[in-house]
This record gives sequence, structure tokens and C-alpha cells, in this order.
Amino acid sequence: MTGKVISKEVYEKLKAELERLKRIERKEIAEKIKTAKEFGDLSENAEYQSALEEQKKLERRIFELENLLKTAKVIKSKPIKSDRINIGSEVEVINLENKKSIKLTIVGFGESDPLKGKISSDSPMGKSLLGKRVGEVVEIQVGNKKSKYKIKKIN
Repeated sequence: MTGKVISKEVYEKLKAELERLKRIERKEIAEKIKTAKEFGDLSENAEYQSALEEQKKLERRIFELENLLKTAKVIKSKPIKSDRINIGSEVEVINLENKKSIKLTIVGFGESDPLKGKISSDSPMGKSLLGKRVGEVVEIQVGNKKSKYKIKKIN
């Protein structure tokens, strides 16, 4: 299984979340379950059922984070200057249909923010742009729509 590409900053943030979930939230949920058990009949105990559901969600998130952190490929925030698009590259593309110019930054897992022009390397556009050079045209399919973009600039 190939891991997600993430920056060192995102890796550290996810690692801190995992530690918090294991050390603090697990104990809090265990305490909720213990308290709920004291209310008696577990088959009709809403607090107990709720605490168990919360525990399931927590354990699922812990499992996801552990797997992500084990398999992640951690990269430097700033790419090495290259004539090809990499994660961290700032790119300007032109939509060949409407001739509008779009500025984007290709980012790793957990860093995308489309409103700020940061697109994931796992997105259809991110995948299409990776490894390309200035002047190349990429065709991107999102749903039923295909769009063509010409790479104008790479920073």
C-alpha cells in the first residue's frame, strides 16, 4: 500500500492528534462508559450506548491515523527548483475554453484549500499536473466534464 504524500508540518499535526486521542480521549470515553454502566440495565441505557458509539468512532480514527502515519511519505515543504511540477510547486495554468488564468499550489494530503488556490496532489487536477512542464496541455476530467489547461508558469 502506497502512503499519502504529506508535509512535515501535517505529519507532526496528525501525530499530535493521535497522541491526544490515545492519552486523553480514550481515558475520557472509558470514564463515560464506566459511569454509564453504573446506571443499571445496559440494554436500555442511552448513555452507555452513546459512549460505546463514541468509543467506536475514536478507535476508528486512531486506526486511520496510525495507518496514515506508518505509510505516509513525508516531504519538505518547499520543492527543489525544477522545470517540472512537483508537490509544493506554484503553477499558473490557462483554461483553454474560457482563456481564464488560474494560479494554484500543488500540496500534499491534508493541506488542500481550494479557496486559497491550494489543490491536493491526489485531486484530478493535481494528478494531471504532476510531472508536467511549461507549455504542456493537460486534460482533466471531473465528473462528466473534460477541460483542457495549458501550463503557463511554474514557480
